[in-house]
Amino acid sequence: MLQNALPALALLAIMVAMAFALKWARRRLPGAVGHSGPPMQLLSSLSLGPQQRVVTVQVGQGDEAVCLVLGVSPGSVNALHHMPLPAHLPQTEAPIVTPASSFAARLAQLTKAPNAPR
Repeated sequence: MLQNALPALALLAIMVAMAFALKWARRRLPGAVGHSGPPMQLLSSLSLGPQQRVVTVQVGQGDEAVCLVLGVSPGSVNALHHMPLPAHLPQTEAPIVTPASSFAARLAQLTKAPNAPR
């Protein structure tokens, strides 16, 4: 019985090793990961319903930075507004904190810092 299972187990081990090797190579090879467009950063997101959101995205860097306001739904993404990013705004890498919109998020926010001002 073991002699029949041994080739199948060896093939399985080879396939798992190939999957890990491809994953490693994907991260290491230049140009294999990421998108080819301009750099993007999510500035904010607002839920309008169970499947609709308004998202603000910064596209580009420096003088070419543009702020896009996008309407996102399950079937489409629509540009609602675009404008150049003001030069006087500081460029921060920290994510913007939005108020908790659900009960679970609000409860987690309250239990995280019990002495913090609400």
